[in-house]
Amino acid sequence: MIIMEKAANEIKELKGFLPRSIAYAGQINEDFAEGIAGLYKAVWEEREGGLSIKQKHLIVFAVACSSNNIQSAAKILERLHKFGATKMEITDAMMLATWTGGIQHFTDFSAVILKEMERLGY
Repeated sequence: MIIMEKAANEIKELKGFLPRSIAYAGQINEDFAEGIAGLYKAVWEEREGGLSIKQKHLIVFAVACSSNNIQSAAKILERLHKFGATKMEITDAMMLATWTGGIQHFTDFSAVILKEMERLGY
């Protein structure tokens, strides 16, 4: 269990919170939880010459928007705010999401995201 706690603490530090998937996996099997924590670490850790945390969040934001996962996009928007994303970076990501997901998805996600952007002060 100490290994799981260490992995959980690393992810909390990296992401700012413990993802529910790791907590749920820990209730099932410690090795499973460590595996999921390892996936989070591999994806979100900054590496020399790689994408920054902000860039990674911009990408997953665009993917969430383009797949019409509005609830996830709104949560990621909060993370983008924390990591200093500009209004232009966010709107560029929204336009890219429209390009890949289609105008209907833009219509669906834009109302929620624009309202959330206003709440966050963009």
